[in-house]
Amino acid sequence: MELRHLMTFRTVASTLNFSRAAEVLNYVPSNVTMQIKALEDELGVRLFDRLGKQLVLTTPGKRFLTHIQDVLEKLDEARSSVHHNEHLTGTLTISANEVLCAYRLPAVFQLFRSRHPGVRLIFRSVPNQELKQALFDGAADVVFMLDETILSTRLIVESLVEETFRLFVAPDHPLAKRAALQPEDFHREVFLVNAKGCPYRTMFDQSFEKKGIDNLTYLEFQNAEAIKQCAMTGIGIAFLPKITVEAEVERGDLAALSWQNPDLHVYTHMAHHKEKWLSPIIESFIEAAREVFAEKGNKMF
Repeated sequence: MELRHLMTFRTVASTLNFSRAAEVLNYVPSNVTMQIKALEDELGVRLFDRLGKQLVLTTPGKRFLTHIQDVLEKLDEARSSVHHNEHLTGTLTISANEVLCAYRLPAVFQLFRSRHPGVRLIFRSVPNQELKQALFDGAADVVFMLDETILSTRLIVESLVEETFRLFVAPDHPLAKRAALQPEDFHREVFLVNAKGCPYRTMFDQSFEKKGIDNLTYLEFQNAEAIKQCAMTGIGIAFLPKITVEAEVERGDLAALSWQNPDLHVYTHMAHHKEKWLSPIIESFIEAAREVFAEKGNKMF
């Protein structure tokens, strides 16, 4: 069993795409396919299923990945013991939901890449409710989540910044100019929200239930951009983090309603598995994230 085959397998398992894995590893796609086939032939099992254009790990593939992660982490640990940290090389896998990917993490990635250009940085966008499992499965080294305060015995969780959630509408919406809103003002309104299962959707539902507001009409979406675009056309009231609409509010395409919910506390959290060895690569990335969030926090963004 060749080490390069194991490293290729880990990269394909992280990207779930042969072409993307080839780019990361600087191989041609056929080379990646050949290495995975050789590994499958040696093990006598199929590691991936090809479901149309979708690549997924099989059950044996998931079990194999768990053991391979441990092996390659030990190898990275051994390598780091004989090299200086300023010349880091290796692979780092980060996951977050689409909001944090678009609005919070680009600056972190830029800073980390400027310091460690030799590190292969893999990013996978994952629904917020699946991010903890990505750590448990070993599919990600570090994840970023939007959630309330997180208590976990298996994860190390660090709260980086509190996020402000508001209700946003088109400027000509009947509620846009109201200085104060009452629960009854929302009857027969359409709310544009994330699908059920998302932590902040759950918090949204609970907050309105506490106010005695029920029987609402919802349109559910998978991403913030769709919610934002529908709100701008006047379809309904969007429930979104402030960071996603700052440009639209400044241009006058959206307006924040006066409705406030002081009981809603959502944070951007950074997390990694408690039992995972923090390689110099992971430690450097975590430090870069802390620096970027501290700087932006000081600017009150």
